[in-house]
Amino acid sequence: MKKKITNRHLPLLLCIMLVVSMALFTTGCNGAKKDNASGSGTAEGVKVEGSVLGEGDTQFAFTVVDAENNETEFEIHTDKKTVGEALLDVGLIAGEEGDYGLYVKTVNGVTMDFEEDGAYWAFYVGDEYATTGVDSTEIEEGTTYSFKVEKQ
Repeated sequence: MKKKITNRHLPLLLCIMLVVSMALFTTGCNGAKKDNASGSGTAEGVKVEGSVLGEGDTQFAFTVVDAENNETEFEIHTDKKTVGEALLDVGLIAGEEGDYGLYVKTVNGVTMDFEEDGAYWAFYVGDEYATTGVDSTEIEEGTTYSFKVEKQ
């Protein structure tokens, strides 16, 4: 008798699971902005490769290289002046303000904890390690920016 009840409710349960998964997928991929204007806190979640994020007249390429050396590329559109402002605006980075500007701890939903394992997000302009922080680097169209996991 118990098996008949389970079998009878199985299609309903599968439909509910399908609707919930579709809602989560749609919500996770819409590129919604963060509520926290300061940029601290957790990033919204992992964005998929090839995403065109933001709105504005200026655009630039942004690449994320994770700890396994996997690359995820984005096209960012913005009216912001700095790379940091643009990436915060589309929810790709998060961190906390420090003595030297924004200390980025989370990129594309992945958090690195230097104090735990010596890994951190390094900011690059083109192929060169950046000489300025992400929040003070002005956007230059045609330039590629990236964050790469590095470990000491």
